[in-house]
Amino acid sequence: MKILLIYPKLPDTLYAFKNLLNASGYKAPYPPLGLLTVSAMLPKHYERKLIDLNVKMPTAKDFEWCDYIFLSAMSTQEISVRWVLEQAKKHNKKIVAGGPLFTHDHQRFEEIDHFILNEAEITLPRFIEDLEDPGKTPLRKYATPEFADITKSPIPDFDLVDLSDYGYPIVQYSRGCPYMCDFCDVTALFGRRPRTKISGRVIEELEHIRKHRFVQTVLFADDNLIGNKKILKKDLLPRLIEWRKEKDPGFFFMTQLTITLADDEELMDLMIDAGFRYIFIGIESPDEETLLHTQKTQNTRRDQIESLEILRRKGFIPFAGFIVGFDTDTDTVFERQLKFINDAAITMPIVNILKAPPGTDLFLKMKNEGRINKDFAFLESETNLETVMPIEQLNAGFEWLIEHLYLPEYTVERIKNFISDYGPVKTSVKIRQRASPTLILRLLRIFYKLGIQWEHRKYFWGLLNWARKNKPNRIDLAFALSLTMYQWAHSYYTIKNQLSHADVERVLMKKSA
Repeated sequence: MKILLIYPKLPDTLYAFKNLLNASGYKAPYPPLGLLTVSAMLPKHYERKLIDLNVKMPTAKDFEWCDYIFLSAMSTQEISVRWVLEQAKKHNKKIVAGGPLFTHDHQRFEEIDHFILNEAEITLPRFIEDLEDPGKTPLRKYATPEFADITKSPIPDFDLVDLSDYGYPIVQYSRGCPYMCDFCDVTALFGRRPRTKISGRVIEELEHIRKHRFVQTVLFADDNLIGNKKILKKDLLPRLIEWRKEKDPGFFFMTQLTITLADDEELMDLMIDAGFRYIFIGIESPDEETLLHTQKTQNTRRDQIESLEILRRKGFIPFAGFIVGFDTDTDTVFERQLKFINDAAITMPIVNILKAPPGTDLFLKMKNEGRINKDFAFLESETNLETVMPIEQLNAGFEWLIEHLYLPEYTVERIKNFISDYGPVKTSVKIRQRASPTLILRLLRIFYKLGIQWEHRKYFWGLLNWARKNKPNRIDLAFALSLTMYQWAHSYYTIKNQLSHADVERVLMKKSA
């Protein structure tokens, strides 16, 4: 049996960091962990090949070679998924599909032969068993209400990809989140009880990655790494610290978690010692009324700016997500979001217009109210629901907000404020990033892209010169964060263009009506 595993293209959103990665010489943000794990679950005698469309495109020979195409996708990748389906039909190949997009919305994909829904550790073996049995015909849909025991999940098949193509390799420690934010589909997919791997298995995966000397950062792809703080502090973090002291890997970790990390001094210290630096936090709104309305209770009853300051001074570098367009938002929300982000010196704010992903409580509520007006799309400027705020006002406010956040004359000041109040990082577990020919070439590429080719290069040189004079021990951080300044500037023009097209579409729809 020959299996062609295909990972669709990611759209040009802030989460993809396409311009940042291109400037650094990478082809894609992260390898497709789900498909790599699926590959490791296939029978040993199966031949397999993986093509990540974010890295390269398949040829006719690739399609002709395989017996089945295995496809995994998130909702953000639907446009690319449709292209893959066209190619499969053209070459008369059967498609086996899984991942969040199909788990939520498989009814919309009539072209797909077999669906492996929910968690593949449970549903994929059932499909393989039926496929291997001459007396059985595989079902079209394999689904389960159960959650997998991820301690038995295999080590991903990292040999199928070239890690040098990616900005950051990826591992997963846990699935699930104890919180019930109404716009998030994590609990629908993975449940409210965080399930964790044993630390030894995580170390095995990291050892595969450690062999590649060019790796600088590894992503823990958990929806909320600190969902089970007790086991994290007792098992994983002490083991990571021990492993780091023994093996001296030259890379940091980044992950996603909640602002409640700032409440736990012991947990912060352990994470710093283990090598965690970049953390993504969903802030969403500075308004407690809005947070309560969306069931994001973990962010309430606190001064969020103070919590972010605690994390920054401990040595973490926070990314943060924000949303405008909640039912509770008024026309002042844009200025208040801007003030919050500037006051908190968040160098990487990711702002979205509210959307309702299928499978969420928000989607069900909006559907019951008749407010879902089109299929879900993940672009920052899009929404799939009728908002309380008039859409023209929402779009205008959103465009004003991203202009004052993402253009380099604004970004550079937040970076300076962040660096001025950052750290120092107090840890006895030093991380020594090693120079290599690959790293030197990447640095030279960044200097060329940002310092010579970029139309806003004066902000790049200005930031480095400011750091040299005021924070010489943080010039490496200034250099790293200058890449976010480059990314945000490109993202501003991309999003502005998307908004312009949306305006034209609305005008045409009104005329046709």
